[in-house]
Amino acid sequence: MAGHSHWAGIKHKKALIDNRRGKLWSKLAKAIIVAAKHGGGDPNANLKLRYAIDAAKAVSMPKENIERAIKKGTGEGADAASFDEILYEGYGAGGVAVLCEVLTDNRNRTAGEVRKIFEISDGKLGATGCVAYLFERKGLLVIGGDQTNEDALMELALEAGADDVRSTGGKFEVTCDPSAFQTLCDALDSRRIAAEVKEISRVPCTTVDLDADTARKVLRMMELLDDHDDVQSVSANFNLPDEALVELARN
Repeated sequence: MAGHSHWAGIKHKKALIDNRRGKLWSKLAKAIIVAAKHGGGDPNANLKLRYAIDAAKAVSMPKENIERAIKKGTGEGADAASFDEILYEGYGAGGVAVLCEVLTDNRNRTAGEVRKIFEISDGKLGATGCVAYLFERKGLLVIGGDQTNEDALMELALEAGADDVRSTGGKFEVTCDPSAFQTLCDALDSRRIAAEVKEISRVPCTTVDLDADTARKVLRMMELLDDHDDVQSVSANFNLPDEALVELARN
């Protein structure tokens, strides 16, 4: 899973830039709209909405933007919006399995644009179900090694419902069932342990090791997909061995 958390870290850094462009806020607003449409506008009774709001607050999305998005979702505003949720599946360079979670108001446009990104990246968009079985929906937290030690984190995380705690590349990866995600986040907050990444995402069950050249192509495709206005999240089952990371760092 190291490759997955590596990508999660890249997204975290990119979020600061996306935030300044307003792109990330737009994506988060869509997530809030859909959550409110399906489960109502009360985050205390709608866990999906609560997570969407927490993600928005984490990147300083203004309160009025959040409230406006909730109203659009519940149909209270004059500009009520509707988006389709779609999961695109396919393969990247090196046979890497890729999932894209999309919210769109124009299926045909988005399908064509996503397919094009796969094609120009030496990948191929696949049929429904072709790679989804290779992933599990999990809560994922990535914590810097300077925040705590492995034994203390292991004890705290497992008591709070975590499935696993791994040390890799100077960081800790903590995974849990989505139902335990909020409890785990609250437990870390209570100990003042800050997570670089906190998200519920599709975590790969198995991974494919990539060399530096293939990794460069896959990461570029991931960035292009993540930059697309309709793509909410991108997951892939690649792993970057230490030697590939070293070579990528040189270049």
